Amino acid sequence: MTLLLSGLGLWWFGHLFKRLFPALRERLGPAGKGVVALIILSGIILMVLGYRSAPFSPVYALPAWTWHVNSLLMLFSVILLGMGSSKGKLRAWLRHPMLTGVLVWAVAHLLVNGDQSSILLFGGLAVWSVVEMVLISAKEGPWERPEPGPISGDIRLLIIGLVLYAIIVAIHTWLGVKPFPG
Repeated sequence: MTLLLSGLGLWWFGHLFKRLFPALRERLGPAGKGVVALIILSGIILMVLGYRSAPFSPVYALPAWTWHVNSLLMLFSVILLGMGSSKGKLRAWLRHPMLTGVLVWAVAHLLVNGDQSSILLFGGLAVWSVVEMVLISAKEGPWERPEPGPISGDIRLLIIGLVLYAIIVAIHTWLGVKPFPG
């Protein structure tokens, strides 16, 4: 669990660094981005290693139908993650599409993983995404909705989202994790 918690700590610290220590981040200049990226990458590595090596300690079990909800939420999550960079009409719907995508991803995983390490990992990332949204909104003030782009941007987003979703399903299957029930 120590690796998992250390990874989460580095993830949080790396992402919140700019907001918590703006003067220090400014002094570091362009090299600061590399330092922060290294901190975040180290956090990801530690989270993966910690999660994979943690003992399975069940806390709760949800009904089988939650697997279907998980699959649907994961598709929405992938699309939300891409929405932040899209140029379509959908981009004007949400202030924080990528962070919302992380939140949906985390909740989806909590629907099908009720063990202690999953609760720490996915719960920790869910809370992080909400904290980030609150901090960004507080700092930037009222949201200026971007101009909606053409529908072709949304079609491209959906196609890319479906392809990435299929890749994620394939990777989960390759790792021996059944993404669909049955």
